Amino acid sequence: MEATEIGFTPDNQAFSIVIDGVSYQMRVVWREAFWVLDIMDATGSLIIAGIPLIPGMDLLTQYKYLGLGFSLFVICDIEGQEYPTQDDLGTQSHLYAVME
Repeated sequence: MEATEIGFTPDNQAFSIVIDGVSYQMRVVWREAFWVLDIMDATGSLIIAGIPLIPGMDLLTQYKYLGLGFSLFVICDIEGQEYPTQDDLGTQSHLYAVME
């Protein structure tokens, strides 16, 4: 398995990314208490909307039927931290794509 960090800054943002040879667009938005992630195809058509960035689990488990070929995991650097905060996404909280 190969893991790659998806780089963020702690701001609402949208960007294009290639994961396992496939182009996607991603958007992360702060929702007053937590970050959510949207995944679109290369043309901007929505694939998955509103995935909360929760550490300790594969964020795409319930979407395996889509056959994306990768998993997403959030890891926080601070022990005991439950969620990425508004100010630490990409610095002390990280999102990793793991190719299957």
